[in-house]
Amino acid sequence: MKIEAVQFFARQAWVEGTWAQDVLLGVGVDGHWSQVLPGATDAQRADAVVLSGPVLPGVVNAHGHAFQRAIAGLTERRGSGTQAADDFWSWRDRMYSAANCITPDQLETIARQLYSELLVGGYTQVCEFHYLHNALSGGPYAHTAEMSMALVRAAQHTGIGLTLLPTLYMRSGFGANGLREDQSRFASTPQSIVRIVEDVQRQAAGDPRINLGVAIHSLRAVSPPALKELVAYAHQAGLPVHIHIAEQTQEVDDCLVHTGQRPIEWLLNHVDVNARWNLVHATHTTRDELVGIQAGGASVVICPATEANLGDGVFDLPGYATVKGAWSIGSDSHVTRRWSEELRLLEYAQRLTHRKRNMAAQCLRNTSSAAALLEAALAGGSAASGQALAGIAVGQRADFVVLDTMSPALQGVPSDHMLDALVFSSPDARFSAVHVAGQTVVPQDDAGFAPAMRALWGG
Repeated sequence: MKIEAVQFFARQAWVEGTWAQDVLLGVGVDGHWSQVLPGATDAQRADAVVLSGPVLPGVVNAHGHAFQRAIAGLTERRGSGTQAADDFWSWRDRMYSAANCITPDQLETIARQLYSELLVGGYTQVCEFHYLHNALSGGPYAHTAEMSMALVRAAQHTGIGLTLLPTLYMRSGFGANGLREDQSRFASTPQSIVRIVEDVQRQAAGDPRINLGVAIHSLRAVSPPALKELVAYAHQAGLPVHIHIAEQTQEVDDCLVHTGQRPIEWLLNHVDVNARWNLVHATHTTRDELVGIQAGGASVVICPATEANLGDGVFDLPGYATVKGAWSIGSDSHVTRRWSEELRLLEYAQRLTHRKRNMAAQCLRNTSSAAALLEAALAGGSAASGQALAGIAVGQRADFVVLDTMSPALQGVPSDHMLDALVFSSPDARFSAVHVAGQTVVPQDDAGFAPAMRALWGG
């Protein structure tokens, strides 16, 4: 990927948590912001490319499973039988039906479609929590990173930034000795995860949009010694670490039965949970656990649309804000693919729970709920991705989107309320342009997506 130095001019841009006017934006040859100058004069901006609307920073999608895009909209019917339960665990069984039939070519096609949709939704980096490692038979591919490289190629094709997180998955639950038959494609060891990381690093060398981290699927899926072994490698290699944790009450209950401690409590007591750590969901927490996460410098990844879709519960945003905890946003199963919708759902869940309005503005100490949510998501996104993606500031990667002010949600809206309308007014506002590392990307639907879906599900 060749990056060229360029200057942009925006009449309005989101800088340091507020709208700035007449902003000159310089991009260096490294794809990072070299200059951010509000109040630029006509002479200063004479040679700059003029942007057509208000400019917002690109947002990190801090948690996703690309293959699950293939089942979006296909799990919304109750199982047969009047007494059939429908919860996270029954959804998981349906999700496995996709996991166990997708080939590398199909995964690349699905990811191309998804990543284009994420770009349209304002995301410029995605953290791929990837545990679909093995062949359809359950055995390893000849090339360990076969499925991982399908995701890398999809990211390179669409232009989105990618933090690939090869995921350790070893057992079906607490106390189990191994995986279920329908989980065989997930099988991995600390050594196999390291091989994938190093293989992808070699193959993607030279592309600054692609970087690596590691993930532990969950405490129930990994033994403590294996967890500690992979974390030690990540620390030595300087990689971010992600883990699903405390998403479901059953998971909390099972952890208590087998360890005598809650999941986050166990993690805090047995591992150095530091700034490399990103705890995905953390839906069911105590105040002491929230204090412990913040004290170690770790972050939480909140996925409001998926957590609502699966009936997980509501994250304690006010409690976490009280201890000034860091967090980012993710779309997880990709039932929605716009950050504005994730932030809207996060706020609305708090309003429904507490029966008050503008909860984010109140607990995050801002006059605007949209501004409070966006600023927090930007700050947490850098930790999740392992990239400098904290907004429009010198030294950060030059990722940004341009608002289309002709969108129905924005027409007639005062300029200083553009972000509020983007997040809380429907239908969703559009972005007229998307830039990654200062370079224009043009999201396009993948022509192979519909045939791939028909091959998987018929119709």
